[in-house]
Amino acid sequence: MAIIGGAKVSDKIGVLENLLDRVNQLLVGGAMANTFLKAKGGHLGRSLVEEDKLALARSFLKKAEEANVEVLLPRDAVAAAGTKSESGRVVKASAIPEELAALDIGPETARGFADAIARARTLFWNGPMGVFESEPFAAGTLAVARAVADNPGLTVVGGGDSVAAVQKCGVAEKITHISTGGGASLEFLEGKTLPGLAALES
Repeated sequence: MAIIGGAKVSDKIGVLENLLDRVNQLLVGGAMANTFLKAKGGHLGRSLVEEDKLALARSFLKKAEEANVEVLLPRDAVAAAGTKSESGRVVKASAIPEELAALDIGPETARGFADAIARARTLFWNGPMGVFESEPFAAGTLAVARAVADNPGLTVVGGGDSVAAVQKCGVAEKITHISTGGGASLEFLEGKTLPGLAALES
């Protein structure tokens, strides 16, 4: 299983596509999930959506279906007027009110993701589930961090926000490997040649 979050589909589409023949399930959270939800016909209000990547998102979902890889998207979201809001309200992820933006996965999604994570034997996590640096929108990312830590299998966490979430929960010692090189780990998963590894191989 791979759990991929963060803001933009365009930043991680190469990783997602390269993972299709390596995983059984993909869990997608963060703002990048909005683009997939809109590509499936959802209404996202003022949420961050890459409008020019909707066709790419639809194409990816079709490839995943053909590869028999289950893509889990948020079912509910914590939405608010903006990241500075002191609180948010739980709404359906594919029906965000016009004046609001999805800023975190909702509790139903967090539970569903945790159940899926518990069944994985090998998993990789990169990217937050929401605006993790803002307290009202951190719960989803922290829930995923705890679920990953509780998984008895092989667990790898990479990327600044994901690592910070694991550390904030105090569960870092329960993760098999924490990669401080988030960008490098993504390039590796994308199938790119890393300069350090190339030097060792030459």
